[in-house]
Amino acid sequence: MRTAFTADQIRAAERELMARLPDGTLMQRAASGLAAACAGLLGKVYGSRVALLVGSGDNGGDALYAGARLARRGARVEAVLAGGRTHEAGLEALLLAGGRVAGAEAVGRADLIVDGLLGIGASGALREPYRELVRAANAAAAPTVAVDVPSGVDASSGRVEGAAVEARLTVTMGARKTGLLVDPGAALAGEVELVDIGLGPFLPDPDVAGLSRADVAALLPRPAAESDKYRRGVVGVIAGSDQYTGAAVLAVGGALLAGAGMVRYAGPGEPVAQVRAHWPEAVITELDRPSLDGVGRVQAWVIGPGLGTGDWARELLAQVLASDVPVLVDADGLTVVARERALLGRTAPVLVTPHAGELSRLTGAGRDEIEADRLAHARGAAAELGATVLLKGSTTVVAEQGRPVRVNGTGTPWLATGGTGDVLSGVAGALLAQGLGTYDAGSCGAYLHGLAGRIAASGAPLHAAGVAAAVPEAIREVGRSTRVHR
Repeated sequence: MRTAFTADQIRAAERELMARLPDGTLMQRAASGLAAACAGLLGKVYGSRVALLVGSGDNGGDALYAGARLARRGARVEAVLAGGRTHEAGLEALLLAGGRVAGAEAVGRADLIVDGLLGIGASGALREPYRELVRAANAAAAPTVAVDVPSGVDASSGRVEGAAVEARLTVTMGARKTGLLVDPGAALAGEVELVDIGLGPFLPDPDVAGLSRADVAALLPRPAAESDKYRRGVVGVIAGSDQYTGAAVLAVGGALLAGAGMVRYAGPGEPVAQVRAHWPEAVITELDRPSLDGVGRVQAWVIGPGLGTGDWARELLAQVLASDVPVLVDADGLTVVARERALLGRTAPVLVTPHAGELSRLTGAGRDEIEADRLAHARGAAAELGATVLLKGSTTVVAEQGRPVRVNGTGTPWLATGGTGDVLSGVAGALLAQGLGTYDAGSCGAYLHGLAGRIAASGAPLHAAGVAAAVPEAIREVGRSTRVHR
């Protein structure tokens, strides 16, 4: 599992470790790892040009000491001193190794730029001269390596206000920072390389976590010899309408292809006909009124995609939420809940799966505010709604009170197309029916959905039905990777 920590958590761990070590030990460890990463990106160090963007803090010191190591290997290293003060010992080491101080023009002639402007304690918009140096680095042909976090990215949230470094590689010290896993910061970090400086024993419980394939494989339900369709999980799906028939087809398909033992679908005539044509294995109940009488028992419900937002939808949602099994609410169901929050007043688990616009309707926060600080708003919504919140988007996060937010590391921008969220609802609903809690079902569902998106896209446009069709291959890939590691 990939774990990440806030700036305050990192600084507290560093203080404990530094109290046990000679002065400067951590900086030398960081500089050694940074220099090795820079050398790897350069390929040939001797004769290369390296520009260091040096701020006042310890990140500037890391950059200077790493620059000294590169200079001793024959690189022509120039330091652009941007802060009101400079790490004196680091600058002395650079000058003794043959490096020199230069102006901002060094950025344009560099083969590699090292961003040591701001550290993990910085927040808010960049001021001059930092802002101008960041713009110059982003405009340069050379790649940029960020020290710890790209300057301009809030290490604890991923928030970006104004200009920020667009790194090819971020070399982060001791532990990953939360802002490296969550957009918009994650999108600016490039590849992330972790340098072990000995913080491990001093780190608290993580702020956020990301599941690995091995984690997902360990959580996924697997049929046993005595399994039957009922033991493998029966999921009920209420989705689609005469206007939006495809939502029903996609949600049912996601549930079936994610391994549910049985899918019970209930809906009006038009989507019933489409589901029957596409998924003859689904058990179907055609509704002539908004009632679940006769649908049969289920282990979990999925409700909302394409359902509409009128009285019919409201009555079905109220009946589903009055049940004693886990419920996933998505799409139109969330719009109904936003109008009548009391519907969520239940003791059984609820998983809601909004995008930023739907979360805005649920909580009243602005959509742009949510996109800028996804972690804070997902956490706040989980507390406010008393539910597990899967916030979809460029970074999908799963928040539940009292637990680290889970950040999904799979996916592709090609998933930003109509109907893929309906597939995700079906996948996560199948996992709920198979016995996973809302936190694990949301996290594993997002992982499999993102991996299926990659498989379906393969660098080209995809469609939602293709994502559903790729879900079994995503599950197979998870299983294969686990067997290899064993």
